[in-house]
Amino acid sequence: MTESTSSTGELLRVLVYSDDVSTRSAVTTALGRRPHPDLPSVEYVECATEPAVWRQLDSEGIDLAILDGEAVPAGGMGIARQMKDEVFRAPPALVITGRPQDAWLATWSRADAVVAHPIDPLQLAETVVPLLRARRSSVPARR
Repeated sequence: MTESTSSTGELLRVLVYSDDVSTRSAVTTALGRRPHPDLPSVEYVECATEPAVWRQLDSEGIDLAILDGEAVPAGGMGIARQMKDEVFRAPPALVITGRPQDAWLATWSRADAVVAHPIDPLQLAETVVPLLRARRSSVPARR
């Protein structure tokens, strides 16, 4: 068993997209390797560009996409909307908005959840855990 797998051998893969390394780091640090004791360990797939996001989504196996709505040139809201339209069994999408007042914009993107900058670790975990639980119960186990 490696450090990144749980005792059952399961692993949740979370894609974190932002052109800003500090935003990606804030997300992964806030959630840690195991956002909740009843969930398997998390492996983060960090992407700094839109093409990298699509390569990862095309390879399947992503359990949650955390997308920075403030990323440039491709914002996370646009990626979330396109993902929901084009990816079969798309993972849940969490969009990080520039401010709490922008949460309504995520409705257009069809994001499953929204949090605002700056990242609040408790709010992020409270938002991510139900998304991972739901995804885990709806997708057949991988090995």
